[in-house]
Amino acid sequence: MGKVYEKEVKHYSGMPAASLTLGIISILTIIFWYMSLITGILAIVFGVKSIHRTNSKVGKAGMVLGIIGVSLCCFIYLWFIFAILMQ
Repeated sequence: MGKVYEKEVKHYSGMPAASLTLGIISILTIIFWYMSLITGILAIVFGVKSIHRTNSKVGKAGMVLGIIGVSLCCFIYLWFIFAILMQ
């Protein structure tokens, strides 16, 4: 009898792509703070999970974009609040 070879199947996860997409959306929607914060936090969460599972570079990029989106959103709105209070 011949040998049976098992083919190694790599499972593709959509988390790195989702992280990258949500990170880009979080930066593009800084005007709408509620949307930017939610998408940025989700990008960070998906990016961290994809890094731990597959060590994905796309997941790292999505996580970085999520961090940038959340920090820009917080900075801009804190600056607006500070500017309004100082008038």
